[in-house]
Amino acid sequence: MAKDSLIGGSIWDEYSQVVQDRMNNPKFMGEITENEAKERGAKLIVADFGAESCGDAVRLYWLVDEATDTIIDAKFKSFGCGTAIASSDTMAELCIGKTVDEAVKITNIDVEKAMRDTPETPAVPPQKMHCSVMAYDVIKAAAASYKGVDPDHFEDEIIVCECARVSLGTIKEVIKLNDLKTVEEITQYTKAGAFCKSCIKPGGHEKREYYLTDILRDTRAEMEQERLKKQANAKALGDQLNFDELSVVGQLKAVEGIMDSEIRPMLMMDGGDLEVIDIQKTPEGNIDIYIRYLGACSGCASGAGGTLYAIENVLQEKLSTNIRVMPI
Repeated sequence: MAKDSLIGGSIWDEYSQVVQDRMNNPKFMGEITENEAKERGAKLIVADFGAESCGDAVRLYWLVDEATDTIIDAKFKSFGCGTAIASSDTMAELCIGKTVDEAVKITNIDVEKAMRDTPETPAVPPQKMHCSVMAYDVIKAAAASYKGVDPDHFEDEIIVCECARVSLGTIKEVIKLNDLKTVEEITQYTKAGAFCKSCIKPGGHEKREYYLTDILRDTRAEMEQERLKKQANAKALGDQLNFDELSVVGQLKAVEGIMDSEIRPMLMMDGGDLEVIDIQKTPEGNIDIYIRYLGACSGCASGAGGTLYAIENVLQEKLSTNIRVMPI
């Protein structure tokens, strides 16, 4: 009798009949030997995975047709609770007939859904979702063994919610796209935090590197910084548009301000300087700023080349794209 079945009372209301049947009469429990693999002309893969949170462990056996990478048979041994047995039994069945690459795509959600009596009712209580996660992880271990790679090869994102297999990137993207403000909204959109809830905040049954409360706080802070940056850029654009409408005196003050803060220090490092002689607006809409180089800059060949380009680029970026700098 499975360990979970020793618990009496209404707890069984939270387990599907499929789960209870697989707990007590698993179809794929057992092992596959090397002799069987040779007889069937297939490669034997054996992989182990243990869950630190509950002490359960599972061993998965695959027979893989190397010509097609197809899993032709699968069995398991489970060292843990009845839910772990049911999840592992379901996982083994889901693997058969799939290629190794297809099997890696089986998630813990697929395992849990396959154990449901009806599509709408969860097969196990939230605190038992980690058992189906263990089934998912042992598949990765088996695939990694077959392909000769590290199991992390199959995990290209940081997983925050193991129960629903929701990544950090997905959670942040959903918060930003939908302007989410609460953890409850994150759960509604992604299912993260809907099961064992240990990913919501510190203090749950498993210690996590990332929690929804922290991700929400940090992402909202990023959004605020992005908003302020856009606001500043819009203001800068408005300032640029206003520069074109300023009087010559106003334009001269703005240009001198940029010269003092951005340009003259650069020229003075080489013993040079400049002065603004005149500002004229052309019929074509250009704003021509006439300058005269002083000191070492007055005889420098780059005054009509690199230095001129740098000065013009700064003024265009800070004040107006219509500016042209004309040395005299």
